[in-house]
Amino acid sequence: MSWMRSAGGIAAAFVLAAAQARAEPPPAPMPSASMDAPPPGAEDAEASQWSFSVSAYTYVVPDDHDYVQPTITADRGWLHLEARYNYEALETGSAWVGYNFSGGEALAWEITPMIGGVVGDTNGVAPGYKGSLGWWKLEFYSEGEYVFDTGDSSGHFFYAWSELSLSPVDWGRIGLAGQRTRAYQTDREIQRGVLGGVTYEGVDLTTYVFDPDTSEPTVVVALGVTF
Repeated sequence: MSWMRSAGGIAAAFVLAAAQARAEPPPAPMPSASMDAPPPGAEDAEASQWSFSVSAYTYVVPDDHDYVQPTITADRGWLHLEARYNYEALETGSAWVGYNFSGGEALAWEITPMIGGVVGDTNGVAPGYKGSLGWWKLEFYSEGEYVFDTGDSSGHFFYAWSELSLSPVDWGRIGLAGQRTRAYQTDREIQRGVLGGVTYEGVDLTTYVFDPDTSEPTVVVALGVTF
C-alpha cells in the first residue's frame, strides 16, 4: 500500500506542476543582435542614394558690383560633384569632382579633396578641398582651392572660406567667418566677419557681415536648400 501512496503523491505533484506551468506566461525571447541590425542591403541602399544642395550667395559690395554666386552639389556615397559660378571671378564657372571621407561620433569629421576646371574670365585648373569638424554644438567648416591660371601665371591665387559657428538651438547658429577672394577688390587680403543663420526643414538662410569695423562692410546673404 505504501507504494500506491508514493505513486499517488508523485502523480499529484505532476498535476500541480502542470497547472502552474499553464498559469505562468511564456518566457520572453532572448534579445538577438539580428533584431537591432538593419535589414540586409540597407546600408548599401543608403550609400547608393543621391543627395543634392543648391545655394545662392548674394554679395553686397561697397564701391563695387553686387552679384550672386550660385553653387550646386550632388553626392552619392563617396562621389562628390559640384558646379560654381562667380566664385573664382565674375562671369567665370567651375566644375568639380571629389571623394567624400567621413567618420567619428562625438567628434564628427568630413573631408572632400577635389579637382576642378575653371572657365570664363579666368581659365585654369584648381585642386581644392572642403571639410568640417563638429563637436557638441560647435562646428568648423572650411573650403579652399588654388587656381593655376593657364592664361597668366600672375593669376595664380588661393581662394578660401571658413566658418566657426555655435548652434545654441537646433534651428539657429551664430559665429565667425573669414574669406580670401579675387572675385572683387578689397582693401584687406583676408576679410573677417560675423554670421547669423536659421534653418528650417532643409532650408538655410545665413547673413554674413565682413569687415564690420569699417564704415562700409561687405554683406553676404546666403540661401541654401538641401534635398
